[in-house]
Amino acid sequence: MPASFDIQSSAGPYRVDIRSGLFDEVLQRKDAVILCDHRFAERVAERGIPHVAVEAVETAKSLDAMTDTIVALRELGATRQSHLMVVGGGIVQDIGAFAAAVYMRGLPWSYVPTTLLGMADSCIGGKSSINVGKYKNLVGTIVPPQAVLIDPNFIEGLPPLQRAAGLCEAAKICFVRGPEAFDDYLADKPAVGMNVAAHEKTIHKSLLAKKWFVEIDEFDRKERLLLNFGHTFGHALEGATNFGISHGIAVGLGIMCAIDLGRRLGRDYSSLPRVALLDRHLQDLVANANDLGDVLEKITPSDACRYFVADKKHGSAHFSAIVISEQGAVERIALPKDKNTLALCEQAFKTVIDKYAA
Repeated sequence: MPASFDIQSSAGPYRVDIRSGLFDEVLQRKDAVILCDHRFAERVAERGIPHVAVEAVETAKSLDAMTDTIVALRELGATRQSHLMVVGGGIVQDIGAFAAAVYMRGLPWSYVPTTLLGMADSCIGGKSSINVGKYKNLVGTIVPPQAVLIDPNFIEGLPPLQRAAGLCEAAKICFVRGPEAFDDYLADKPAVGMNVAAHEKTIHKSLLAKKWFVEIDEFDRKERLLLNFGHTFGHALEGATNFGISHGIAVGLGIMCAIDLGRRLGRDYSSLPRVALLDRHLQDLVANANDLGDVLEKITPSDACRYFVADKKHGSAHFSAIVISEQGAVERIALPKDKNTLALCEQAFKTVIDKYAA
């Protein structure tokens, strides 16, 4: 069913609309410059809309590659009065949101997510994250869009892997929000084989759960940081495999690592059935990554640990980790930068890699 709600931000509220057919309405706009991935470029060109097409690959969201995107906008004639419509998944969102924030010191922009991960997670909050050299998401901006337009019709064409990646993030958001949100999420038995209407319902639940974090902590200083649950481990696995694992699947694996680390730190989850439910649900979703075993077979826990150490979220004297407390809440903890901590993290990686490596 169609749904809409507002997100409050420092720049004012912006509307999130969830409704079939929204993309066709976007293609009828006369004031837009569209930034999209190549899959949609032909459809946009047929309408005669000015557009910039980018590759939806990790290497495209690098600081070096951003030069080409920004120059393309300039040569297209984009001005500060142009409205940038970003159409694509999470990588295209990062590229578009960053470009909108820095091009001529800022363009108004809106986002049309085309992947389940984009619809259920990244579309709200205004973040962009750009890779620099070997470092993932080292620079970025937080500039809210003017609107988020979610067209569930895109879901029909998504393969199981992309659906699974989006559900991994939705599960994470709802678990971090708390027992009520997670129970409500699980009540619909989310799975990659759901019909579009069921996915639409899950998207709405996930975004309402995330709305609380982005409104109370827009600039990622305290509560919103908890949404990085699974990301430090997940980013390390992405880097170690040269991005052979999709982001959502990597986050699912990263949460499994975080659960393992929590246990190694002495936390007892035996009385917390939701932890077991989360773990089992993520395993079911990750099973849709058919080549995961072959990808993980090529790396070692030490490889992943090197990327873990380089993560931008760590402090100068401590590693930052997000684990589950014995009360069932997600919490940020500081771990000493010593051999013992590295050994624990390496063991957590080993548990997950050994589980899935071919």
